[in-house]
Amino acid sequence: MKNAFKFGFLGLLATVAFAACNTTTSESEETADSLATEIEAQVDSTIDSIDSLGDAAIDSLDSLVN
Repeated sequence: MKNAFKFGFLGLLATVAFAACNTTTSESEETADSLATEIEAQVDSTIDSIDSLGDAAIDSLDSLVN
């Protein structure tokens, strides 16, 4: 699970860094909107990864109990 967090936040950091270095003054509002969308997608992806890891762990524990 630690790796899912690491990769999620690494992707988020890379996205923010890329967007910060690639901005121009005339497109800053559009870039902010696309950055917000990209951050939301990264967070959703990380949440989905954590959910799937949790589900796998629960299934594994259930199979051990039975």
